[in-house]
Amino acid sequence: MEIPKNLSKSELFAFLQNNQGRIIADKKAQIKYADAFNFGCVADKDGEAEKANKPITEDTNEIKVKPVINTTNLMDSHDDVHIPGLWTKSLKESKDIYHDQEHAGTFASTISDYDDLKAYTETLTWKELGQKWEGETQALIFESKVKKERNDFMFNQYKQARVKQHSVGMRYVKVAMAMDLKSEPEPYAVWKKYIDTIANKEQVEQQGYFFAVTEAKVIEGSAVKRGSNWVTPTLDNNMKLEPGEPTPEPGKTTQEISKEIKTVFKNFKFN
Repeated sequence: MEIPKNLSKSELFAFLQNNQGRIIADKKAQIKYADAFNFGCVADKDGEAEKANKPITEDTNEIKVKPVINTTNLMDSHDDVHIPGLWTKSLKESKDIYHDQEHAGTFASTISDYDDLKAYTETLTWKELGQKWEGETQALIFESKVKKERNDFMFNQYKQARVKQHSVGMRYVKVAMAMDLKSEPEPYAVWKKYIDTIANKEQVEQQGYFFAVTEAKVIEGSAVKRGSNWVTPTLDNNMKLEPGEPTPEPGKTTQEISKEIKTVFKNFKFN
């Protein structure tokens, strides 16, 4: 259900009060992509987030990148605030998360998965992500081996340091409405609990409500041109690849194996 944007504050609160069950049910009923339209701040191009994410000049067919797929404590363009810990259960249980191109969900769009992908959360300061806010956020990180043969286009986008934002494909599990309205005890309690942790607090206070997401199931993370959560940079597109497996000894030829088998059976005695 869309929330009207042309209402007075009293009309808006009345709409939210009357429809909060349906709004939350709609948010939980669909696979949600954290991209739509951009608003708010953009990353500081001279900040920490840009230091390791520079074009790679050497010839290679595989790189390891560290993209931020999502950040908490920020109201995005869907009026949602992801709360630290929302990914804990999903990351523990999910085995089929993948790194995708623009949520296309196809074999051709896949950037990495399985052994080429490590998904985890990491607490970072906003300044490390190129923002001027004080405080911290819990970032959803995908360490991803990006291979030219897997997705040639996105390999070159990451190699040239052109991927500036990401977006998470998810399904909400636990969502609560927060309202700056004392006459609504439950939404007001959620408001009081989280409002001081939100980076773009002034924007949220002006709006008067948000939705606190305390649990979500991560399905994939995508490279996008523009996300509803814009503080999702590539932290590093030139991470060191782990050492590969030792090169095995050269295998024996078919003729050598055949000769050994004949020798073994020659020495057998059958009763």
